[in-house]
Amino acid sequence: MSRRVNLSGPVNLSCVAKLILLASLICVGWMVAPAYAEEPEKDTPAWTINELMHGLAQVKKTKATFVERKYLSILKTPLEYSGTLAYAAPAHLEKHTLLPKSESMVLDENILVVQNGDAQKRTLSLPDYPVIWAFVESFRSTLAGDIDTLNRFYHVAMEGHPNQWLLVLRPIDTKMKNLVSEIRINGNLEQISVIEIRESGGDRSIMNISKDDS
Repeated sequence: MSRRVNLSGPVNLSCVAKLILLASLICVGWMVAPAYAEEPEKDTPAWTINELMHGLAQVKKTKATFVERKYLSILKTPLEYSGTLAYAAPAHLEKHTLLPKSESMVLDENILVVQNGDAQKRTLSLPDYPVIWAFVESFRSTLAGDIDTLNRFYHVAMEGHPNQWLLVLRPIDTKMKNLVSEIRINGNLEQISVIEIRESGGDRSIMNISKDDS
């Protein structure tokens, strides 16, 4: 049975946020793709971030598999995770890690439920945890094509063209900056393919995502 976190007590946001980062929503399988493979035709009209967001917003439901590697300065080899992702517009997101051990994160609206293996579920109300909320929205708001929410938490920049684009998200909040320097999201049309998190201390994680058409 789920239990709600005691929101009235002291909470170490750094530790909780790193828990979310390590169990990761929302992030290395392969080398990150370049921002773009080739230059678009010179006479092609400029492509805007609003057009990218509009295209992403058209996807109402999707499933995917992921391979994620976490590079830590204290380890010689990366930690590797794999599992499944599921998204239903506009605000439902699930991440189920299958290997090396079972973990799950289920986000519905502003409620996040986290469970590691057979441990008791933890339920978080995101408005009470701004740093975790910012982590969550980097993924969910990109999937939803919600530029307004992205702009609330990040300085957003885009490179590339429809067939190979890159979003760069740099945190606005100071506490978030202390954990993460930037989040880089690569994709093709409406499909996200790679998510890289660069931590402020130099560690990084990259998730390679493959669409599941089953």
